[in-house]
Amino acid sequence: SSSETKALFERHKPTHVIHLAAMVGGLFKNLRSNLDFWRTNIHINDNVLHSAHESGVQKVVSCLSTCIFPDKTTYPIDETMIHNGPPHSSNFGYSYAKRMIDVQNRGYSEQHGRHFTAVIPTNVFGPHDNFNIEDGHVLPGLIHKVYLAKQSGSALTVWGTGKPRRQFIYSLDLARLFLWVLREYDEVEPIILSVGEEDEVSIREAAEAIAEAMEFGGELVFDTTKSDGQFKKTASNAKLRRYLPGFQFTPFRE
Repeated sequence: SSSETKALFERHKPTHVIHLAAMVGGLFKNLRSNLDFWRTNIHINDNVLHSAHESGVQKVVSCLSTCIFPDKTTYPIDETMIHNGPPHSSNFGYSYAKRMIDVQNRGYSEQHGRHFTAVIPTNVFGPHDNFNIEDGHVLPGLIHKVYLAKQSGSALTVWGTGKPRRQFIYSLDLARLFLWVLREYDEVEPIILSVGEEDEVSIREAAEAIAEAMEFGGELVFDTTKSDGQFKKTASNAKLRRYLPGFQFTPFRE
């Protein structure tokens, strides 16, 4: 709601904003609701950025996602490639809406001198995640499934082939990087916040790591009738490393 967003900014008068508000969901929710993802996110983003502009916010850091990149691309993907072709058809509504934040940031910079930028995290996981099996992302969904499989003594069924590869970033690492961007990063162009390409993990490896961490000794079954989504979206963190060569990421298995 634009009026509620405007009222919030007028009430709190923030000087700096980290914009995380979005309609989000996993692969299967996106497949069902591309139009809803487009409309809701376009409204949220326009309301937040315009209210920030009107109330004189000094800096806004918005949050994009690696799934917004072109489906047909070369790897690793980097910050210059966001608009180089259509996103994967499974989540085009969300992807195009998120890409438009980059367009708006450039517009507010050129027309009004505003300092609005965006970060592009890879797959985030950590405490207080969304553990809903239908709507959540892959790791919290797998954690929930392992919990249920242990309770019922059944096999763990993983959707898809287990072969797709992902870069996972621990939420507390991402939080530290967000604060650095807010304080130090001065470009309008987005920056990818991610572990290195060498830290990519297959869904099978992720499921095995979760089973081990939760001491699940049962069988792993892959339901290949379910969609895999994008096979990979390997992102380069070279730009981040130029700024922060010594940043320590929490290792995935840890």
